[in-house]
Amino acid sequence: MSESVDTRLDEWERAYLRFETRAAERRKFKRRLRRAGASAWRRDAVILDMFSGRGGGGDALREMGFSRVVGVDLSSRLLREQQGSPDRIVADCRQLPVASRSIDVAIVQGGLHHLPRVPEDLTSTLLEVSRVLKPGGVFVAVEPWRTPFLDFVHWVCDRSVARAISPKVDALATMIENERTTYESWLANASGILSVLDRNFRRTQMRVGFGKLLYCGVPR
Repeated sequence: MSESVDTRLDEWERAYLRFETRAAERRKFKRRLRRAGASAWRRDAVILDMFSGRGGGGDALREMGFSRVVGVDLSSRLLREQQGSPDRIVADCRQLPVASRSIDVAIVQGGLHHLPRVPEDLTSTLLEVSRVLKPGGVFVAVEPWRTPFLDFVHWVCDRSVARAISPKVDALATMIENERTTYESWLANASGILSVLDRNFRRTQMRVGFGKLLYCGVPR
C-alpha cells in the first residue's frame, strides 16, 4: 500500500471514530437490525459482521441477545477498537477465511461502497457471502443510496460554516473526501448494484430512504 493511500485510510479512520459515539452507533445499528427482521432470528445464530469497523454492529447484536458474532474487517487498527468481542478476524471480505455453510446471518452496514471496483469486487464479495451462508441463511446490507436527503447532506458537507459548527458534519465530510472515488462510483451505479445483488440473492426485503438502502435476501 502506498504512503498516500495509507494516509487517506488514517484520515478516514480518525473521522469514522469521531463521527458518533459508541452508544449512538449501537442505537443506530439496533434500529436497522430490527427493520431487517433481526427480532425473528434465533438467538444462537452464527452471525458474520462484515466490514465491522470498531464493532458497533456486533455490540448492537449482543445487546439484542446474540452471542455468536464474528467481526471481519480489513483494518487491524479498527478491530483493536472493538471492546466486547473476542471473535475478530483481519481479512478481506472478497476472500473470507470462513468455512462454507457455517454462517446463519451475514451483515454489512456501510462497507460495500468501499470496494474499489464495482461490479467486479461486489460480485466477488457476494459470492463469498453465498458460500459461507448455510442453506436458508440471511444476508443483510445497509449502504448509502442516492436520495434527495443524501443530496442535501452532501450540500451541507460542502459548506465550510457547517463543518466549523458541527464536528459530526466535519467528520462525515472528511470520510467522503477520503473515499470519494469509491463512494461516488457506488452512488452512480444503483441499477448495476441491484442487478448484482439480485443475481446472487433472492430478495426478501428492500427499502430506500434517508440516503440508505436496506437490502435483505437469501442465497439463490
